[in-house]
Amino acid sequence: MKKLLYIGNRLKHHKVTITSVDTLGMFLKKEGFEVRIASGIKNKLLRLFDMCLAVFKYKKQTDLVLIDTYSTTNFYYALAVAWCCKRVNKPYIPILRGGNLPNRLGIDKKKSDFLFNGAKINVSPSHYLKEVFLQSGYKNVVCIPNSIEIKNYKFIQRPVKPHLLWVRSFAQIYNPLLALQVFEKLRQEFPDATLCMVGPEKDGSLANCKKYAADHHLPVEFTGKLSKQEWIEHSKKFAIFINTTNFDNTPVSVIEAMALGLPVVSTNVGGIPYLLDDGTDALLVEPNSVDAFLNKINNLLNNPIMATTLSKNARKKAESFDWEKVKHQWFDILK
Repeated sequence: MKKLLYIGNRLKHHKVTITSVDTLGMFLKKEGFEVRIASGIKNKLLRLFDMCLAVFKYKKQTDLVLIDTYSTTNFYYALAVAWCCKRVNKPYIPILRGGNLPNRLGIDKKKSDFLFNGAKINVSPSHYLKEVFLQSGYKNVVCIPNSIEIKNYKFIQRPVKPHLLWVRSFAQIYNPLLALQVFEKLRQEFPDATLCMVGPEKDGSLANCKKYAADHHLPVEFTGKLSKQEWIEHSKKFAIFINTTNFDNTPVSVIEAMALGLPVVSTNVGGIPYLLDDGTDALLVEPNSVDAFLNKINNLLNNPIMATTLSKNARKKAESFDWEKVKHQWFDILK
C-alpha cells in the first residue's frame, strides 16, 4: 500500500467540526494505507507552517500527498502545500472541498492553474464541481463522493412534526440566521415548534444567532459542537432537517440526515441540486427565502405520506455513499 501524507484542518480537539482529514484519513488507514496527517494546530499561521513542514519532513516516507482544498483562506494553504510538493517532486491530489471554488477559479486564475494543472489528478466530491472545473479548462478531474459508514446510521421513520434540526458550523456562508427567521415565522402557526442548531462557532455567526434568538424570544437549542454519535442520538427528537446554506458542495451533514430518515429541506445552491432531487428525496428552495422554506415545511407537515416517501428515497440514495461502495474509486487513483 502507498504511503500518504494528508494535509487538512484536523481541529476536532479544538471544538471544531470534524473534517474529511479525520473521516477519509481514518477510512484509508483501515484499508491498509500508511497515512500521516497535518495539521492539528489551531493558530492559522502556525498550522500553515506545520503543513508545509510536513511535506519536507516526510518526503522520504511519502508516495503521494492529499490536500483538502477550500475556497476561502484555506485555498492559500493548498497553494503553499502544492508549491512545497513541487519542490520535493512529490505528486499531489487536491480534494475539492470548497463550495465557492467556482468563484475562486475566476478571481485567481493563475494561482488556480498552478495548483490544479500541476496536480496528479483533482478529486471532486460532487459532479457539480467536476463540471465547473471541466468548463474552466481543467481536464484532470474525477468525481469521488463524500462517504459515510451507513451501518452507523439507523433509519427512523419518524412522525412529521414542526421540530427542526440544523447541523453545520456557524459561518456566514451557511446562513444560520435564516434558520432562526424560518423558525420565528413557523411558531406563529405552530407554537409548539422547536429548533435545534448543532455546530461550533466559526466566524461570529453563533454569537449573532444567539443574540437574535434572545432579542426575539425564540426558544432555540444551541448545542455547540457535538460528536458524531451525540448528534445522531440527539436527532431522534426531531422530524425535519433544514439546510440554509448560500454556498455548498456535497455536505456530509445532509447525507447523514438522509441516512437517518430526516426529510430534508435545503437551498438549491452549488452542488445541492446534484445531490438532491427536488420532490423525490428532498425539497429544494431558493436561497435567502423564509417564505419558500415555510411553504416546503408546511407541505411536509400537511402531507405525511410525501414526507415518508422522501425519507425512504433519501435513505436509499444515502446508501450509495457508503464507504464500502466508494472506497474502490479511491483505490483506482491511489494504486
